[in-house]
Amino acid sequence: MREYFLRRLLQSVLVLFLVSLVTFALIHSAPGGPVRIYLTPGLSQEAAKVQAHNLGLDQPIPIQYVRWLGDLLQGNFGYTFKNHIPVGKILWPTVGNTLILMGVAWFLSLVIAIPWGIYNSTREYGLSDQSAAVISYLGFAMPTFWFGILLQELFSLKLNWLPLSDMYTMGQARNILNLLPHLVLPVTVLTLGFLAAYVKYSRSSMLEVLFQDYIRTARAKGMPERRVVFRHALRNALIPIITVLGLDLPILVGGAALTESVFNWPGMGRLFVEMAMAREYSVLMAITLLTAVIVILGNLLADILYAVVDPRVQLAGRGGRAA
Repeated sequence: MREYFLRRLLQSVLVLFLVSLVTFALIHSAPGGPVRIYLTPGLSQEAAKVQAHNLGLDQPIPIQYVRWLGDLLQGNFGYTFKNHIPVGKILWPTVGNTLILMGVAWFLSLVIAIPWGIYNSTREYGLSDQSAAVISYLGFAMPTFWFGILLQELFSLKLNWLPLSDMYTMGQARNILNLLPHLVLPVTVLTLGFLAAYVKYSRSSMLEVLFQDYIRTARAKGMPERRVVFRHALRNALIPIITVLGLDLPILVGGAALTESVFNWPGMGRLFVEMAMAREYSVLMAITLLTAVIVILGNLLADILYAVVDPRVQLAGRGGRAA
């Protein structure tokens, strides 16, 4: 186990280094890169050279990268180009807001989807299974921004039941009672998207396991169906589901940019769109690296859960197979 974690840690460090290197190179090679944005417009050529020298922008790209990486290792994400505000001051509040929105939607979708998928696998092509299929088709095919606008039109503008947008109502206390009504519409949009995938994965994974020979043997021995499903089939069926959940974990931090933009939710997804339009490359690099860290942690967590769910999965050591 220790050897496995050490190997994965070294791999993670290498991946993060490559992500930071590629991101930094792309940002500096983009049209109108940091040099043009940082320099004050209308400067003479001589004054521009002096300002570039003071900011370190006249140095070779590798040296700029090393300086930026050194600041990053100390927890300094840099400053915005136009207002010279610390990136962390802008970034971290949006991460918390996105976690609230995405976390609630993710939790609700899991609570609904996994039991529903398991139930449908035991009653294939029944009414519940057909209903789940319709919802899955809608979730996959319907654009999230369009669905969000429809909900706003119906429940906010026509019925006036729920707030149109934002995280809190202006002029009121920022508490849970103010937050909950604003969560309903964006959470509904996001939950439908998650639900479409998770119901399908849960059902497919369970169906694959329920037709295995050892399940037929358990049934032939007269074991109750409930015990067959939840004790023998579910543990093996959870492994593909855990893989999907591990890959989806970065969404909780990265956020749904379109949904946050439609509902004016002050999250990380909307921040990324706004900073891309403003060409604030330091913020974009910070978001990219943070998402990469969550991707790595999500995969590592999934590997650990493999061994918890199925002890036959060996994370390290001879005679075992890596998850």
